[in-house]
Amino acid sequence: MLQVEIRVKARMDKNWSEWFHDLEISHPCEDETFFSGTIADQAALYGLIARLRDLGLPLISVKCEGSTQPK
Repeated sequence: MLQVEIRVKARMDKNWSEWFHDLEISHPCEDETFFSGTIADQAALYGLIARLRDLGLPLISVKCEGSTQPK
């Protein structure tokens, strides 16, 4: 499992959470959205980034911690 934090330059409504693997959505600044939570693996991370790209949302930062190796 991976703990991710993704920040984009846009304000997304919290209703988008389900479309983004149920990540928590917050707004640290008026024109930024912060996605945080746990995802299954790196493939899921790339899928999230692709969805943001398809929506035309500029990435500010992506942080990822954890292991993709099964325990």
